[in-house]
Amino acid sequence: MRLSIITFFGVSMKKSILNTIFSVCLVLMLSSCYSLTYNVGQGAQAGVSVSAKNHFLIGGLVAVGTSNPTMMAGGAKDYTVNIQHSFIDGLLSGLTGGLYTPTTTTVTK
Repeated sequence: MRLSIITFFGVSMKKSILNTIFSVCLVLMLSSCYSLTYNVGQGAQAGVSVSAKNHFLIGGLVAVGTSNPTMMAGGAKDYTVNIQHSFIDGLLSGLTGGLYTPTTTTVTK
C-alpha cells in the first residue's frame, strides 16, 4: 500500500504547514506596540533621554513597580514622556502568557 500524502494526526502535512504559516502571519499583522506620549511644559528641549522599566502583573492589572517621570526629569520644567510596550516588553509578555507585562518609560529633557 502506497501513501501519497504524509499525514500528521489525520491532517495532511501540507495543510498543517499552511495553517501554521497563516497563523504566524496573522499574529504578526495583528500585534501592535502600545505607545503614549505627552509633553510637560514646552516639551523636550535638549534631547537628553532617561529610560526606566515599569513592571505589571496579570495583563497590567497589578502594578508591581512604576517609574516616576517627574523624578526622571530631574527638576526640568520642559520634558516629553513616552510610555510604550517595546518589542522586548511584548516578547516577555508573550512568553509569560500575559502574567508579566512590562512597559518602558522614556523621559526626554
